[in-house]
Amino acid sequence: MKVVATSRTVQGSGASRRLRQSGKVPGIVYGAKKSPTNIEMDHNPLMLALKVESFHSSILDLEVDGKAEQVLLRDYQMHPFRPLVLHVDFQRIDANQKLQTKVPLHFKNQEISPAVKLSGGIVSHVLTDVLVSCLPKDLPEFIEVDLSGLAVGHSLHVRDLVVPAGVTLVLHAGENPTVVTASVPGGAAEESAAPEAAPAAEAKPAEKSEKKD
Repeated sequence: MKVVATSRTVQGSGASRRLRQSGKVPGIVYGAKKSPTNIEMDHNPLMLALKVESFHSSILDLEVDGKAEQVLLRDYQMHPFRPLVLHVDFQRIDANQKLQTKVPLHFKNQEISPAVKLSGGIVSHVLTDVLVSCLPKDLPEFIEVDLSGLAVGHSLHVRDLVVPAGVTLVLHAGENPTVVTASVPGGAAEESAAPEAAPAAEAKPAEKSEKKD
């Protein structure tokens, strides 16, 4: 994905405010043992790009003043309540150096899993991304999670994930966070176990017939 920016020399909160008022977003590019470069970008194209999942986890081709370099989106700041990007950070990528970044999880076959198809259970997604380490060329856009074997009462953990060649999961010793769980909807078991109460028949008192003379 290509991103276009221009370098900027004016800094400070006042200069950044004027940039935003003119439809621009201040930012910075750093890393790869080079001096940081202050940049500015058009707001609307950046706002649209931020809505694309791959923009957050893929290697981007950032063109600054006509010169392209590979970067990763590292951070961005939004206005507290307006749809306005306040600042954006990119990190330069060295093709020979491993990087660490979060990669989104894509879940498949949930609807045919025993938990859903046989038990009518609910699958809860605890994690939506994981931290990985790899060379830039091996960075996946996402990691697929196959739920076709998931049953009620069971869960999948990060160490159960199948990652592409060249990619390793970044975990501390003994760490194995839950990715998904499967459970029966609350109250379903109690309702199914409770016997159906027969409706009580209202006893109708017998009417005495009046004897005629």
